[in-house]
Amino acid sequence: MRIVNGWKGLAESDRGAAVALGNFDGVHRGHQSVIALAAKAAGVMKAPLGVISFEPHPRRIFQPNAPSFRLMNAEQQARALAGLGVDIFYVLPFNPELAQMTDHEFAVQVLQEGLGVRNVAVGFDISFGKDRTGSPEIMARYGQELGFGVSVAQAVGDGTSKFSSTGVREALRDGRPEAAAAILGRPFALEGMVEHGRQLGRTLGFPTANVALRDYVLPRFGVYATRTRLPDGREIAGVANIGVNPTIDGEIAPRLEVWLFDFDEDIYDQVIETDLVAFLRDEAKFDGLDPMVAQIRTDAAQARALLLPEI
Repeated sequence: MRIVNGWKGLAESDRGAAVALGNFDGVHRGHQSVIALAAKAAGVMKAPLGVISFEPHPRRIFQPNAPSFRLMNAEQQARALAGLGVDIFYVLPFNPELAQMTDHEFAVQVLQEGLGVRNVAVGFDISFGKDRTGSPEIMARYGQELGFGVSVAQAVGDGTSKFSSTGVREALRDGRPEAAAAILGRPFALEGMVEHGRQLGRTLGFPTANVALRDYVLPRFGVYATRTRLPDGREIAGVANIGVNPTIDGEIAPRLEVWLFDFDEDIYDQVIETDLVAFLRDEAKFDGLDPMVAQIRTDAAQARALLLPEI
């Protein structure tokens, strides 16, 4: 998969795709249905399959003070799209120029003139252009005017609600990672570099890998059964705390602290990806290290029973 930044002055080999248009944060099952429509058109037209998204996420520009909300970082998003067979990932800079385009200007300048799209697949609830005036119906009209096809994906859900990034965020904030996974089609995963901490966990007998949460949506603070992928592809079961560790003075920024079972290697400064498999309990403040350690041992036993039942 090629990643193309922007829409201006592209090589002809990067133009003429059948594309899916959207933010695609999470690449959940609803997003996958839009991409599947684009893939169908690409197959018929013998065109590359493309996905168009934006960086930064428009919500970050229009709601700069909103809490962190991202469901994946750029690398995770690219891997998910590549896994769906996407040939070209167009990352459009959401700058003042793009933000001020009307829906018609976006269709003309970006889709027709810049990317030379042959077909555009959109979700049933898409909005685009300044003040979000564009709709699937308007996109279909522009397609007829400008010479590209338009496909509209209908809502996909579990019978009671449609799959959405908002639904994933709500499930995570409620401490329901299984519900988030049902929408995503895979477990929600936090990825980041392992940072140096105070090594208190190692002193107490359970060394943890510490990862800053940065722009990710904040899941419910607490303890989770987890699976972590290492750079070499190994996947290690574990137990993790997400939060501020209120028992230890000085902890402020929320972070992931994951104890990898039966593992004792130096992975500082390596990038790991941790799936949240099950929520075990809320984060708690203990009256000292001894009760904290006892509870962590109990948490670890519960996580092992869930993840490694044969052991």
